[in-house]
Amino acid sequence: MSSPTPPRHVAIILDGNGRWANARGLVRVAGHKVGADRVREVVRAAGEAGVEVLTVYALSLDNKRRPEAEVSALYELLERFAVSEERELRERGVRVEVVGDVASLPGTCQRAIAGLVAATSGGRDMLFRLAVAYGAREDLAQAVRAIAGRVQRGELSPGEITIDTVQDALWTRGAPNPDLVIRTGGDHRLSDFLLLECAYAELYFVDTPWPEFRAQDLHAALAAYGRRERRFGLVAEG
Repeated sequence: MSSPTPPRHVAIILDGNGRWANARGLVRVAGHKVGADRVREVVRAAGEAGVEVLTVYALSLDNKRRPEAEVSALYELLERFAVSEERELRERGVRVEVVGDVASLPGTCQRAIAGLVAATSGGRDMLFRLAVAYGAREDLAQAVRAIAGRVQRGELSPGEITIDTVQDALWTRGAPNPDLVIRTGGDHRLSDFLLLECAYAELYFVDTPWPEFRAQDLHAALAAYGRRERRFGLVAEG
């Protein structure tokens, strides 16, 4: 029997790093370091499973209000990831994009990200999106400002604004909406992640903290997705 068709776009909220570390008497940064290794493993597994787009919530705008030492460590981890993973991602045909307020990041972090994006621009097998300095509400606000500017310049009338107009102005434009959202760590909320784009996404919550989430856990999520019936507001058949 053939395997179910995988979701085209999987989005993951990487939660539980700090609590995982605290439970082991470690500093919170230790959890983030192990979590970076899990990203590598899950990117591989998603590509092998036939997922076309993988988006991970790596750093929210709210995360930037955490203690300075932790935020600085997150920036450093992001820089290291951008350098250390470039070769493998390129060899696997993975194209990397970054969505979020990248301009708000430190210059060294911006340059590392730009280097990874440029080095993988030829990838055709999977799109890997890092949501960094990202918040869905801020994204909607900047999209509205951009659309208002178009109206003010006479390029667009208010009556012409549609959902597609809004989505085309988002940081996340250029990819299909997520089919499946996975959140690790035990919490059952979206936490300002892809709020418009996830209107009809299937949600999958697990208690497993992100540092313990492995390839087999991703496969379990994909299998659960395959058993669900997606109706998009329509009446179920039969």
